[in-house]
Amino acid sequence: MSAANNLRSEDQFLCSICLDVFTDPVSTPCGHNFCKNCITENWNINVPYRCPMCKQLFTIRPYLKINTFISEVVAQFRHEAQQKTSSSSSEQQVSKPGEVPCDVCTGTKLKALKSCLVCLTSYCQTHLEPHLTVSGLKRHQLIHPVENLEDRMCRDHDKPLELFCKTDQTCVCIICSVLDHKTHEFVPLKEEYEGKKAELEKTEAEIQQMIQKRRLKIQEIRDSVKINKDDADREKAEGVQVFTALKESVDRGLEQLIKEIEEKQKTTEKQAEHFITELEQEISELMKRSTEVEQLSLSEDHLHLLQSFPSLKAAPPTKDWTQVRVHPPSYEGTVVRAVAQLEETLSKEKKKLIEAELKRVQQYAVDVTLDPDTAHPKLILSDDGKQVHCGDVRKKLPDNPERFSKCVNVLGKQSFSSGRFYFEVQVKGKTDWDVGVARESINRKGKITLNPENGNWTIWLRNRNDYDANSGPSVRLSLKSGPEKVGVFVDYEEGLVSFYDVGAAALIYSFTGCSFTDKLHPFFSPSPSYGGKNSAPLIICPVNHTV
Repeated sequence: MSAANNLRSEDQFLCSICLDVFTDPVSTPCGHNFCKNCITENWNINVPYRCPMCKQLFTIRPYLKINTFISEVVAQFRHEAQQKTSSSSSEQQVSKPGEVPCDVCTGTKLKALKSCLVCLTSYCQTHLEPHLTVSGLKRHQLIHPVENLEDRMCRDHDKPLELFCKTDQTCVCIICSVLDHKTHEFVPLKEEYEGKKAELEKTEAEIQQMIQKRRLKIQEIRDSVKINKDDADREKAEGVQVFTALKESVDRGLEQLIKEIEEKQKTTEKQAEHFITELEQEISELMKRSTEVEQLSLSEDHLHLLQSFPSLKAAPPTKDWTQVRVHPPSYEGTVVRAVAQLEETLSKEKKKLIEAELKRVQQYAVDVTLDPDTAHPKLILSDDGKQVHCGDVRKKLPDNPERFSKCVNVLGKQSFSSGRFYFEVQVKGKTDWDVGVARESINRKGKITLNPENGNWTIWLRNRNDYDANSGPSVRLSLKSGPEKVGVFVDYEEGLVSFYDVGAAALIYSFTGCSFTDKLHPFFSPSPSYGGKNSAPLIICPVNHTV
């Protein structure tokens, strides 16, 4: 019996006409089973009489009797199904806050398993059973449980929202499509749903792509942070090494200074002690003679006094101390010389550091060419855009907004709005020149004052020997020798512009704490030729990374 029960299923007891579990099952002569009412109504309408299943024709309408065996089996199946439903119902969960409750349950509300878009009702497992077994209810559309099912009904006509108006981009009922939207374009909700679902899938793919890009950006930032940490650690290690060496050099210099002073002091003290020893010996001899003379003068022996007088009359031999002096050593200049030696050591270390720094910034070398559209009409540019000098004749050129009209300046074609860049300019043989960087938006007409406030970060040479950083006010630069090649380095984010004497591997000047908000261009001015005295060109040079 249990084996038979395991083989039972609802499909075995469904009428093929009403698609529901048999009610008063009857059998036709051909052996097929139907609800008595279903087959009776079928034959009342359709003549001749045929079996709805196999289409067998009956010339005489068969007399139908209830199949008691099938009826008993169906009754047992219904009973078992009810017991199963009752058992399942006891295991259902009570609706919790945030969950959709069953609309049919009275008292304690159980958790809804489905919502019916036709009934506009949510059902727990027990109350959902008719929608799973009754043929008419099986056609209803069930969805995952949702609240506010009334929102799925048309507020004007109390009909389900079954259509989508593409004209107004809204959901409507069948009556709306006839009355309020009769000239509009409609599609079934399912069709629009599929379209919108495809768009959402596309949107989701785009969002995932955006997420991936941002994850890559996060990784890029993390990599930048790691690179920054590595650079910082390397710089700190180098700084510790340099300052440790400098400290040791200072300690050695101090030790040597103290040793030198103490040696001079000891030499002087030793000399003084030698003089004092000699003097003390002479004093001892003189005191001995004084005692002898005193004793002789007290003697009453005439003969003895006269005989001893010649030897005691004269003072014992002594050294002439009138010109003897202890000359203290001169300590003047000792500390100065030690500091000078330290400065020389520091200068050597500084030169090594600047050489290393110059090598690092040269890694950011960029290819710079002069922009003829910005050049003052007197300037003469080479064909390759790498050289510029000032002529005596003002060429007839279009006075476009980019061109400098008063000052003999020219910008580089290349612009930079982030990162770091470096270029080198040969200034050899010139008496006057300006080199640096400038904002793209700088004034190019009339007289221009070079300073950061006006968007220029430059240094210049005037009168062959006067070097200045145009920082507003200008800063006079004390250079041991004039540079023949100037290197310009910019760190946009750091707000740094540094100038180097490439040949001497020396730092000339740095603008720090700059605030860049615009594109930057390399800036050049060869200055007037002054009758040929300053006719040498400014030359943009390729960077030699072996410097």
